[in-house]
Amino acid sequence: MAGTPTNRRTMRLLLVRHGQTPSNVAGLLDTGHPGPGLTALGARQAAAIPDALSERVIDGIAVSNLVRTHQTAAPLAEHRQLEPVELDGFREVEAGDLEMSDRHEDHVVYLETVFAWGGGNLTRRMPGGPYGTEFVARFDDAVAKIASRGWQTAVVISHGAAIRSWTSIRAEGVDLDAMAYTPLENTGLVEVEGDPENGWHYVGMSAGPLGGHVLADELADDPTGESVAEERADAES
Repeated sequence: MAGTPTNRRTMRLLLVRHGQTPSNVAGLLDTGHPGPGLTALGARQAAAIPDALSERVIDGIAVSNLVRTHQTAAPLAEHRQLEPVELDGFREVEAGDLEMSDRHEDHVVYLETVFAWGGGNLTRRMPGGPYGTEFVARFDDAVAKIASRGWQTAVVISHGAAIRSWTSIRAEGVDLDAMAYTPLENTGLVEVEGDPENGWHYVGMSAGPLGGHVLADELADDPTGESVAEERADAES
């Protein structure tokens, strides 16, 4: 990963997308609580995280209130002997009227909405769901809560659209087009550094599974981690 550390950066956030779920495979916009658990592949993706992060110092682990993040965090938590902190602010961007849709047209609306937020249009609303202002406020609140714990490096197991949208909104140095058009696969990683008061700086992204390409699923129709361009192409085909 490439980055430009500065002296004022005080914390690292390793924002990791959860492992694969049946809804990821089926192409469903499944954002509700408690949500599905992991597939067999998702469990293997989660099991690979401890080795993938073996050279990183980790002070704490946070998860959302959705089942899939707890299951993804479990192998790392056991390996590091850390108790994950649940913060519902790290949950996925609610799909509203698009919930459980498998239509690519709806996937495009969903992704274009979250990346409109990343481009600064926080007053845009997910159809039947939150405004960008509501999403970023609750994600910011969750980040502030883990920052208050004094952790220098935290692993946050969250969700594809939420991670990419929040990073685009809050982190300096993000290429917004790259963030929108690069798929973030299950257990992919986005890294930022900084703090809630002084702001965040983008360090980099490992878009594929942390355990390597062997843990990718090329056939899954995965709406919340997908590239905007690929969903548009599927919608038009």
